[in-house]
Amino acid sequence: MASPSSNHEDSLPEGWQARKSRSTGMTYYLNKHTRRSQWEKPERPASLNDDDDSNGAPEEVRCSHLLVKHTDSRRPSSWREDTITRSKEEALEALKGFRQKIVSKETSLEELAKIYSDCSSAKRNGDLGRFKRGRMQKPFEDVAFKLRVGQLSQPVETSSGYHIILRTA
Repeated sequence: MASPSSNHEDSLPEGWQARKSRSTGMTYYLNKHTRRSQWEKPERPASLNDDDDSNGAPEEVRCSHLLVKHTDSRRPSSWREDTITRSKEEALEALKGFRQKIVSKETSLEELAKIYSDCSSAKRNGDLGRFKRGRMQKPFEDVAFKLRVGQLSQPVETSSGYHIILRTA
């Protein structure tokens, strides 16, 4: 006859194991691949990626970016220029050129960001650090959370200007 815990585990999505907490006696769930645990009963198969939560989406990401502002940006000035005079089209073309240099391995996003980014993160080579959902402008966030670690985005437009985003963690 099967024990109650094995029946309980049989109803879990693939890759999860039910366990009892020694301190509280409560059931928690262990991802067999990453060895991460959670209190909520999982509804989907366990992720193979340590950065992913039980839904397969990361809880937070770390990204670097390069921002090119234009005259229609919400604040058309930066540490580089008191008044930005480039058009949206010029900003997009500049960003596409930067992206091509990165993709062709002529240089890195970090090298370009520290010289050309209109964001104050330029002093950190474009590094924005780790952030969770709700901390960045929606179009930026949507792309950042879809990227894989090491992946470079296509140009992303926000009210700040045009960005290319590199997910670093």
